[in-house]
Amino acid sequence: MLSEDVLSNVLYVDLTEKRHWVVKRTELFEKYLGGSGAAIQLLTEECSKGCDPLGPDNPIVFAVGPLTGLYPLASKTVAMFKSPHTGNLGESHCGGRSAVAIRMAGYGAVVIKGASQIPLILAIHGNQIYFRDASSIWGIQNSMTTGRIIRENEPGSGLRTIMRIGGAGEQLVSYACVTTETYRHFGRLGLGAVFGSKKLKGLVFSGKRSLPVINSKQYREVYDDIYQRAVSSPLMKKYHDLGTAGNVKPLNIQGGLPTRNLQVAKFEGAEGISGETFAEHLLGRRLACTHCPVGCIHIAALREPYIDEAYFYKTHMISYDYELIYALGSMVGISDAEGSLRLMEQVEIFGLDAMSTGVVLAWATEAQQKGLITEKETKGLKFEWGNHRTYVLAVQEIVKQPNDFYKALARGVDYAAQKYGGADFALAFGGNEMPGYHTGAASYLGNLIGARHSHLDNAGYSIDQKAVGQELMKPTELANALIDEEEWRQILSSLVVCFFARGIYDPETVCRSLITSGFQITPEILQRMGRDILLAKQTFKRREGFEPKKLHLPKRIFETPSPGKPFNEDYLRQGIAAAEKHWV
Repeated sequence: MLSEDVLSNVLYVDLTEKRHWVVKRTELFEKYLGGSGAAIQLLTEECSKGCDPLGPDNPIVFAVGPLTGLYPLASKTVAMFKSPHTGNLGESHCGGRSAVAIRMAGYGAVVIKGASQIPLILAIHGNQIYFRDASSIWGIQNSMTTGRIIRENEPGSGLRTIMRIGGAGEQLVSYACVTTETYRHFGRLGLGAVFGSKKLKGLVFSGKRSLPVINSKQYREVYDDIYQRAVSSPLMKKYHDLGTAGNVKPLNIQGGLPTRNLQVAKFEGAEGISGETFAEHLLGRRLACTHCPVGCIHIAALREPYIDEAYFYKTHMISYDYELIYALGSMVGISDAEGSLRLMEQVEIFGLDAMSTGVVLAWATEAQQKGLITEKETKGLKFEWGNHRTYVLAVQEIVKQPNDFYKALARGVDYAAQKYGGADFALAFGGNEMPGYHTGAASYLGNLIGARHSHLDNAGYSIDQKAVGQELMKPTELANALIDEEEWRQILSSLVVCFFARGIYDPETVCRSLITSGFQITPEILQRMGRDILLAKQTFKRREGFEPKKLHLPKRIFETPSPGKPFNEDYLRQGIAAAEKHWV
């Protein structure tokens, strides 16, 4: 049985009526743990079929898990909603202080419904809920400025999490993100636009309470075991030293680094944007999410001289990782770290998903070079590979949306290619722009069949890298392997454990940790739970019109050599059909 604590509390907030209430949902957390498992059930209950993702009927669900606040690396919050970017399931994960703050506020999940008539900051301080008028800060484009204003005016310093949107969310860019603290994000699939549609400028959680455990001696033993494995793991050392930016050079050597809109997969300028270059010349500090001993968040310190003051500098602190370096570096041909950071900062300011932004800019560059668009559409901008200054200006135009072309870019590459052509090199899967892995068939099949069309769904790139030099798996075998991995990841994302710790939180460790949280669960039960949660996600997707047979496969992915064996469209179609059998 679930121990008697706050995890089973679900807070419902109606922005239209400015009211709130709490429902005890013990059965929900006993059956689905929390995180993704609880969130998909709540989304299915609250999201009306076929609703407008930018309408008041689209709820926002936040959920944490039974290990949150108790064990290392159980530090993520799951956000679930209907995505304005794909028109289907939206799921995004975020670290920082968000998960611990929500649980310390007294909740396992929060459901935000309706839409406000005026801009709001929703402040949740324990059982005190406030609807703050945010009219005075609506229109502030810089998400960092918004965060600073909220910090100066809300209580709970040191305990709270602050979520907010920038100009992209206000302007309903379909891939706008939500920023938490300063350097973490609900990045993918457009949660920022959903915030904007509800006039929700910011969201604050804080609280202070203790969490019960069953058998404190056993709890300490399990805790120490997880902690020691985390701090002694060579993989975790890599995440601490270089972060995911350490992937740049290995992927480039393998021929799996998407470059210039995937025209090639090796970048001659990779050294200039490698993790080693960032660490040696630009690293300013490392940070960690709450209750994480690893510290994988890397912040660059970029100095800039004042124009009229000799020997005086201002320092920009800019978060970077592999996905940002790929999307706002190699994908758009930028080979110098400072230029890439300038572009990252602009994306950060407005609150955009970096991956989607980079792929959009890359598509636009190639489309202009091929004559599909001209400087008339771009308002005089000439997109050139490696020209970060032009890309910075383009990001500003995407947010402002002054004409039909930039309005199209604000909806992603699939939509833009439908209007202007270039679908063969529009690199999105299930409507979500590609991540930075051109490693082979498993990576792309994983993006296509994953519940949120993300490389984090099933890590297909990992299968590719292990299979270099081997023959292709049969499509059915590959689909089954990807789904097996994704089913297990439903457990990790329901706990909610950082995927970097997936090698530490094996089934036995998960069961041991859950015992001290009040759950008597076996590995076999976990396996069934994972299967049920993934099926629930796919059922929601089918309800909202997702049809695997209609997935678009851009020709570019077959044309550019990857480290793995060559594959073709028929191979991926067979894999999609094999995966579909699991969901019917």
